[in-house]
Amino acid sequence: MKPAELREKNEQELRELAGQLRDDLFRMRLKHYTGQLQQTSQLRQTRRDIARVETILRERQG
Repeated sequence: MKPAELREKNEQELRELAGQLRDDLFRMRLKHYTGQLQQTSQLRQTRRDIARVETILRERQG
């Protein structure tokens, strides 16, 4: 996800997206631990997407 795309969304959409990404990360971790995750780079990418969303939310607060 690109920051420009995220900045177009409102706060509610960003919060929902962050929750969805956290759920996805949890499921990916389970798959990784059981050996079912094929692309382990998805873990890193999802963590970065969560950080981008939270950064934008914090920017809007202050």
